[in-house]
Amino acid sequence: MPSPRPTKTSTPTTSERKLSDVAKHLVVPSGIKTTGYPSVEAQCRKMGVAHDPWQKGLGRAILAKRENGLYAAGIGGVLISICRQVGKTFTIGTIIFALCIIFPRIKVLWTAHHSATSDETFETLSSLAKRRRIAPYIRSVRAGNGKQRIVFTNGSRIMFGAREHGFGRGIPGVTIVVFDECQILKAKALSDMIPAANTVKNPLIIYMGTPPKPEDPAEVFKARRKKALAVKKRRAAGETVDFDTLWVEVGADRDDDVEDRNVLAKANPSFPHRTPWEAILRLRENLTDPADWSREGLGIWDEENAVGGPLKKLWPQLAVGADQVPTDGVRAYGVAFSADAMRVSLGGCIIAGERAHTELIDAQQGPVEETLAPLADWFVEEIDGVPRWRRASAIVLSGRAGAIVLERLLIERRVPRRRIIVVTTPQYFQACGLLLEQATAAASAVKRGEQPILTHLASGQVQMDDSADKAVQEKRARDGAWGWASPAGDETPVEAVSLALFGARTGRKKREGSGVIL
Repeated sequence: MPSPRPTKTSTPTTSERKLSDVAKHLVVPSGIKTTGYPSVEAQCRKMGVAHDPWQKGLGRAILAKRENGLYAAGIGGVLISICRQVGKTFTIGTIIFALCIIFPRIKVLWTAHHSATSDETFETLSSLAKRRRIAPYIRSVRAGNGKQRIVFTNGSRIMFGAREHGFGRGIPGVTIVVFDECQILKAKALSDMIPAANTVKNPLIIYMGTPPKPEDPAEVFKARRKKALAVKKRRAAGETVDFDTLWVEVGADRDDDVEDRNVLAKANPSFPHRTPWEAILRLRENLTDPADWSREGLGIWDEENAVGGPLKKLWPQLAVGADQVPTDGVRAYGVAFSADAMRVSLGGCIIAGERAHTELIDAQQGPVEETLAPLADWFVEEIDGVPRWRRASAIVLSGRAGAIVLERLLIERRVPRRRIIVVTTPQYFQACGLLLEQATAAASAVKRGEQPILTHLASGQVQMDDSADKAVQEKRARDGAWGWASPAGDETPVEAVSLALFGARTGRKKREGSGVIL
């Protein structure tokens, strides 16, 4: 791989840039009144550690507090998307060292996905602990396999381990959790470890990583990024938005010249004054795939280069007018909840003969718990004296954020359990594949002048059309199984109609009543 070419002008002095200058996306929590960073900075000086201006800004944002003295990002956490070779272990590590010294007996879990990364982090921070001005604060450094830890003289300790080996589960009273390599952080691993911090009054959860590869299980990182960028957009429009998360993203832009050293300095605020050119060359030598260099060397998310997925060209060909919508047939509904519990969509499908017609009935943004009861009530509303659920062969639900609760609410409203399908993961994959398969076949039929087997409503479906335009296939399993994702939009409308189509095609039993889908 060629080395980035030098520019005619000198590289800007990155060491003098503030966090707001460095970050491409900076979304701070609401309600900030103070920060705990000044005392940390003073302790760092005693330790012989000096932070650059951008690192100081990061420290102030991480330790920002509300009026009640609790961390402003104490609920949603601190999330940092940044390239490799930027010194994030040193930055976060020195802040945590200072906190461990200032506050006796605090407990820190530092976890990476891979053992190799965890071991490397332990070695780096062990070396830091041996520095002349830090060593007096350290009681012991234990390097035993599976028991790596740094213990301070005041009882504070930092424990290291790999999530792939189950590290962190069942450890109570944890004050700080650091999720390194959070581009490889599954929701299950998160749910296993977060309870460790639930027994302390003011916990701090820090997530940091590089932009994920397509095959990475990055649902947590992606969902938090999408939520943060949505908040940034709303704030830019002048809206006041409550937010309990800190999102910091440092990286180059999609249209930047990746061979320009000024672009490298833009992506890596530690280059060249802390991270030398030789270290960058070593990184590039190991990242032979240009896409890997873009993600890990320059901090660019793949979605910034996304131009749409497989439905982008297919969907417009399948639109029909309201007068062409079937009024009788086999119906099913699909409800899809987003992984971040902030979006839910309701879709419908009616099959007449071999033709399936789909529509997005509703799509909501905001905490999904607020939508569950009204959604359950909608299914039991009577249409011409018949409850809406009776008109459907199936009500198909997906998404752990709300599917199980909605199922319970429906059963409480006397909807038969047999009429409700909470899909398994393989069934979800099957539903996604079914929509793409039938959309492809339908578009081919249209080109041949034949009747398509799948249609959708041409007007009044802005959210559905936008979702279909931006939805991409995201690999979810090693065997190639995939689900819908939309880094630049909302995937739940496409998921909802996929589930409705799945329900109608697999449960083709006609129910009472006729009329339009709604």
